[in-house]
Amino acid sequence: MQSRPNRDRVLSMLGLAARSGNVVSGGFATEEAVKRGKACLVILAEDASDNTRKKFSNSCEFYGVPCDSYSVKGMLGHAIGKEERSCLAVTDKGFANSIRKHLLDSKRVGGSEHGENEST
Repeated sequence: MQSRPNRDRVLSMLGLAARSGNVVSGGFATEEAVKRGKACLVILAEDASDNTRKKFSNSCEFYGVPCDSYSVKGMLGHAIGKEERSCLAVTDKGFANSIRKHLLDSKRVGGSEHGENEST
């Protein structure tokens, strides 16, 4: 199972970004970062509510911010040293690019982990 190292890399990168002050989390802070042009990447938990997913998907599309779903609320929160988080925004372009690269790698390698099978 090769997707686990990529998953760890994404969560590790989120932890590094959080410790360096380049992550905002929670609905209100994430929404403000997107609207003010501070967000370089938004990550939604895969178990976030449909309302949250729609709200941030629409907002990110409107403001031109990349948005992706990844992991679950508990894991996202733990990675950044907080309680459960359904959404977060990375505010540093370098961290955002690195995390997006690892997200793409994890989807390419482990697409079937959540019932998706993109390779066949």
